[in-house]
Amino acid sequence: MSMRDLIPWTRHRNAPAYSNPGTDTVHPFWALHREMNRMFDEFARGFDLPAFSTGSSAGWPHVEVSETADDIRIVAELPGLEEKDIDVTLHDGVLTLRGEKTSESESAVYSERWHGRFGRSMQLGPDVDPNKVSAAFKNGVLTVTLGKRPEAQREVKRIPITGG
Repeated sequence: MSMRDLIPWTRHRNAPAYSNPGTDTVHPFWALHREMNRMFDEFARGFDLPAFSTGSSAGWPHVEVSETADDIRIVAELPGLEEKDIDVTLHDGVLTLRGEKTSESESAVYSERWHGRFGRSMQLGPDVDPNKVSAAFKNGVLTVTLGKRPEAQREVKRIPITGG
């Protein structure tokens, strides 16, 4: 199977989406597009960033942040990972999730499954108490609970809203 067989097709089954209709030549726009994607992917690889062309991996892992008067809770979806694959750190009010998802198959010709290193940092501010942090991992979901400092809980001030 050639890589060309994996490219999405247009309405014309015999012509790939990136070529001029009725010919086997690559349209200059699509050639430039492919080359720019390759260039940005190579650039990002040098900084251990996810490739720009993968789209959804740029904000991976996906998180949900919730806050109460006593704590902040971060829930991250990390399917296919185990506790040993994840590193969670808190430094100066910044929570960082790092890890690596390894490929399960070295012989795949084509794969839409994501693998590689990831990292995500979230600024939580000085209200977080570094001595009141816990993390739990179950069924591919990481839950990090960060307690707030008692003085931060007292400093909340309600601001009245007036009309017009």
